[in-house]
Amino acid sequence: MPLNDQIQAVTTRIQERSKDARATYLDRMRRAAEDGPRRAHLSCGNQAHAYAAMGGDKDSLTAARAPNLGIVTAYNDMLSAHQPFEIYPEKIKAAARAAGATAQVAGGVPAMCDGVTQGQVGMELSLFSRDVIALATGVALSHNTFDAAVYLGVCDKIVPGLVIAAATFGYLPGLFIPAGPMVSGLPNDEKAKVRQQFAAGEVDRDKLMEAEMASYHGPGTCTFYGTANSNQMLMEFMGLHMPGSSFVNPGTPLRDALTAAAAERAVSITALGNDYRPVCDILDEKAFVNGIVGLMATGGSTNLVIHLVAMARAAGVILDCTDFADLSAATPLMARVYPNGLADVNHFHAAGGLGFMIGELLDAGLLHPDTQTVAGEGLSLYTQEPKLKDGVLTYDTGTDRSLNERILRPATDPFQATGGLAELRGNLGRGIMKVSAVAAERHVIEAHAAIFHDQADVKKAFQNNKLNRDVIVVVRFQGPKANGMPELHALTPILAVLQDRGHKVALVTDGRMSGASGKVPSAIHVAPEALDGGLIGKLQDGDLIRVDATSGVLEVLTEGVETRPAATPDLSTNSHGIGREMFEIFRQTAGSATDGAGVVV
Repeated sequence: MPLNDQIQAVTTRIQERSKDARATYLDRMRRAAEDGPRRAHLSCGNQAHAYAAMGGDKDSLTAARAPNLGIVTAYNDMLSAHQPFEIYPEKIKAAARAAGATAQVAGGVPAMCDGVTQGQVGMELSLFSRDVIALATGVALSHNTFDAAVYLGVCDKIVPGLVIAAATFGYLPGLFIPAGPMVSGLPNDEKAKVRQQFAAGEVDRDKLMEAEMASYHGPGTCTFYGTANSNQMLMEFMGLHMPGSSFVNPGTPLRDALTAAAAERAVSITALGNDYRPVCDILDEKAFVNGIVGLMATGGSTNLVIHLVAMARAAGVILDCTDFADLSAATPLMARVYPNGLADVNHFHAAGGLGFMIGELLDAGLLHPDTQTVAGEGLSLYTQEPKLKDGVLTYDTGTDRSLNERILRPATDPFQATGGLAELRGNLGRGIMKVSAVAAERHVIEAHAAIFHDQADVKKAFQNNKLNRDVIVVVRFQGPKANGMPELHALTPILAVLQDRGHKVALVTDGRMSGASGKVPSAIHVAPEALDGGLIGKLQDGDLIRVDATSGVLEVLTEGVETRPAATPDLSTNSHGIGREMFEIFRQTAGSATDGAGVVV
């Protein structure tokens, strides 16, 4: 099937826009690669320090003939998704030795849990943790003693931060190794129902705690299709995972076999072998287009709109919000995974998962088939299904049909003709909405505004029955320059209660929503943000606002708003406590949401 005209047009547009930046980036990577194996340039003293604790691997390392893998790990045992990584380094080292190579833990990176910090002040550090992760990875790889890197990370900001660093060290091959989702627990829709009941005062906290603990109950990623699992999807669509590895549960023989295979593959794609595959050649414009198509076809997280822009910039690729919207318009929505449906990622994987979806999109001409990947040439490799046969990992032809069309449908018979995202523009600036989880009758909301500067005040207004009407809740001074652009996911239950009462409800904010946010229409990432001169900073209670995902409109209809003085926020409470004082320089230098809200890119 020839490539879809719209996919080709957007790709060409990105290539033209990125021409100079990409050329400069690739020239820098080629010159770095010309130096050859990194260890060859270390002095004897440098090498002695680097290998002092390596025991029996010392001879292989000093000979400089065996590849040396650098392991960058986001392990901690507070994040369920990252707890399995505790034992990965030894597994990777063993697999590397078996392949005639060595491996070292190059360094660790921080990994915070947005589930713990939702609605808490720690969330104000969440987005910036992405850039800290990129910086920490840079420190880990700065020892310049590795022939390839393997990256252990899963969740919201961790994978984007690691990708930014992997692109920065793009002359090195790099392979991402996932940990997989936890097994299914309490269904996500039942958990969400209890949250709404608690917000409405219908159940007590004991009932809420019982539901939450039954939903988040073991090692692995949370089972809803939020940012963490969207990250895993991206790594396959963009060719940085081993095929079929994203959604295999932790602690299973297949998971262990895929981890060993990833280490072996990382060894084979170094410059010391015959299949050198540096990250810079994988992360090109086509790979990013494929990733965005995957995001739209699965109804993935809106957080990735920000992260992909930043990730791409690190590789010399310049993305714009319009690219996402145009690719969404060309991409069918093929999956219904919570919050876009009742299934979780385990059900999605069992129904055919990413392999089926990639095959369908390739057949429909909606993906670039000719990309480079860590597995080899061409994205068709990612239609294969990994299996264990007599303890040996093999790849079979994946399913060519959905095994549950209530969860996963073919591209020719999708849940809806277009993908999961809409771009909004108007006098309030630019924003986006995740429309895949929002009922069509709620894609257009026109109502009077209620203005807030703090999500806690929204909750108080709800509890005091001041929002029991048609309303567009505006929460401003939530952008990266104001307070780090926290997710406002904690508002979802109360806004859903208002919506279920029959009111027309929407959210407008220069902040973010969780990748798990669902049925309430939310115009998010509004830019310019209030602190950066955006008109959202001049809104007042009662202004009439239109949020129209059908026509792509975000505007205030009340006249005279432009001539008003801007509101003056009190940000004193956002500048200290829970480590926020250390991130003042990040708030001062952060880019716009439309540019990826980056500090290091």
